Amino acid sequence: MIKKESRNDIRKKRHNRIRNNISGTKEIPRLNVFRSNKEIFAQVIDDVLCTTLASSSSVELKIKNGGNKEGAALVGADIAKKCIKLKIKKVVFDRGGYLYHGRVAALADAARTNGLEF
Repeated sequence: MIKKESRNDIRKKRHNRIRNNISGTKEIPRLNVFRSNKEIFAQVIDDVLCTTLASSSSVELKIKNGGNKEGAALVGADIAKKCIKLKIKKVVFDRGGYLYHGRVAALADAARTNGLEF
């Protein structure tokens, strides 16, 4: 009997295909998004040195409901402010294999309106 792939397995495959074309450097790092059912996480990553330069999440910000668009927008604004403090203005957006819709789009739009370029 063949095991059926889960949605998350399919998303991971999609993310690996995306990551073959996207990588972050110190000048232009990668803004990675991970979302779960209840929370959303964002990291700014330098892939050359394999280090996380900044991170933000709905858990860190203690948002009561991080699993909605408003929570995602707050995380996007926070990660943008942290990047501006580190003098990072341009990033490469990595949607993590998720559709650019809903919470992922809300996070990206909030990051753009707070000063990040991608």
